[in-house]
Amino acid sequence: MAKSVGSYLFNALRGGAVGTSEALPGISGGTVALMVGLYDKLIGGAGHMVSGIKRWVTDVPRGRGNERAREQFRLVDWSVLIPALIGMALFLGLAAVVLAPVVEEHTQYAYAVFFGLVLACLWVPYTASGKKWRAGHYLLALVAAAAAFTLTGLPGANLPAHPVIVFFAAGVAVCALVLPGVSGSFLLLTVGLYEPTLNAVREADIAYLAVFALGALTGLSLFVKLLQYLLENFHHMTLVVLTGLMAGSLRALWPWQDEDRAFVAPTEVPLTVVLMVVGFAVIVAAIVWERRKLDQMAAADDQQDTVSA
Repeated sequence: MAKSVGSYLFNALRGGAVGTSEALPGISGGTVALMVGLYDKLIGGAGHMVSGIKRWVTDVPRGRGNERAREQFRLVDWSVLIPALIGMALFLGLAAVVLAPVVEEHTQYAYAVFFGLVLACLWVPYTASGKKWRAGHYLLALVAAAAAFTLTGLPGANLPAHPVIVFFAAGVAVCALVLPGVSGSFLLLTVGLYEPTLNAVREADIAYLAVFALGALTGLSLFVKLLQYLLENFHHMTLVVLTGLMAGSLRALWPWQDEDRAFVAPTEVPLTVVLMVVGFAVIVAAIVWERRKLDQMAAADDQQDTVSA
């Protein structure tokens, strides 16, 4: 029982890391999901949930029963998904209230740490498929990186917080949640809805949050199925594109830029570089630890197979 509870808490903390990242402009929830090993579970689970809900809505009124919907729901790893979603919601609210203001006050130092983290994380999608990259793969990743670099360099707009605009902005931002390298908060900042959304969370503005949630659910239901299909049928090529997106999005985390996202002359270089290295080293240490853990598990399995034989 204790092991089960520990597993639930661990998944909630992993989801919390993703939720925290979504409160910070420039930090991609998809990237963090890859870092903590939740990405495939979240995309696959969300895809099956969308399919199950769709089948339940379309089949039950036609008298076909809900068995087809249940089949999809059974494919969801609820023991991972539910704690992760709870953790995401709790930590998103906490980060919006506590962490976001700290990052705003020390943007250069925070971005330096995040830059190092994401830079090291490029190794995760680069090697995740287990297949060798060829020249065409590098070219495709370069195109994706250029697109992300251009997008993250766009100056911010100032759109009104009209319900229709909030609905569509939420739909686009939630798509960024499941794309490593693209930050939903950053897209909200680009259209001028980042502060209104944070204020709605802090003040519990139910009307605003309801419209935002409806837009997010709509965008997620439309996009997640596409991404699930790509991961299941074109896994390596999809990871190539995601790697490029992550690389290009590093532009949003460059410590030396102004509010209009124009590069500025470096200041306080020694401390900033040290923080970059610290962020990079944390991820490298985590990757090395995970690799050694997997090697030990493989060795134990081989030893058990030998004893059984």
